[in-house]
Amino acid sequence: MENMINTGEVKLTVEHLYKKYDVSRNGKMPLLHQKKQYLQALSDVSFELTAGMYGILGPNGSGKSTLMSIITGLLDADSGNVFWAGMPIKKLGIEYRRILGFMPQQQGFYNGFTGERFLRYMCVLKEISAKKTEAEIVRTAESVNMDAYLGKKISSYSGGMKQRLLLAAALLGDPKLVILDEPTAGLDPEERVRLREALSALSENKIIIVATHVVSDVESVSDKILFLKKGELAAFDTPKNLIRRYGVSGGLEDVYLEINGRQPKRSENV
Repeated sequence: MENMINTGEVKLTVEHLYKKYDVSRNGKMPLLHQKKQYLQALSDVSFELTAGMYGILGPNGSGKSTLMSIITGLLDADSGNVFWAGMPIKKLGIEYRRILGFMPQQQGFYNGFTGERFLRYMCVLKEISAKKTEAEIVRTAESVNMDAYLGKKISSYSGGMKQRLLLAAALLGDPKLVILDEPTAGLDPEERVRLREALSALSENKIIIVATHVVSDVESVSDKILFLKKGELAAFDTPKNLIRRYGVSGGLEDVYLEINGRQPKRSENV
């Protein structure tokens, strides 16, 4: 299996993904004669990504989390496929997970750990050899400006520092596909800017996907934007082309409004 991935090719292909959830009585067995009810989370979603940074935009309930869960292999689609470098990720198995870095929106920390101990723990989980662990911790911490704080306990970290530590953990092992779920949640404006600048700098030879509902988090740094609406891919293009296509006078936030028919959550003047 270890030779199945073409290490020189950075390409993610998503083909005709469908996913629905049973929402009748919260998924429990329905009452006699009661019809099951389903929520269509994804409907025929297809796209292809190469090296660069991409934003997935959409309101809550648009399918962002479901899409990311399927791409990371945490959830099976009802139908459709996800390919890495032309190979189905289900066949790649552990080899796919080794090129994948995932930063969830929320993650529990052992607050008594220092940042360094946390990253060492994550290296063990990622099967990074003891010989390479030290260099990986230094490399990833420096890439997100956390190297000066690794000796401090996580309980002393600000919200932004915790987010950057999670990003460093996602980057351990130099993954070629990095998926981030609401990475700026809870951050102040200065930390927001610092984090997205770090992401932009890292995207040259990787695919970085940022799922968010805050337009400014991805507008200035993304090569292309995927707009999800009610489980469908409503638009996929560069920010400039999207603004031109929808004929809006403002920026990408106005495109968001055109697509979703509602006011997007605006940034804190950043």
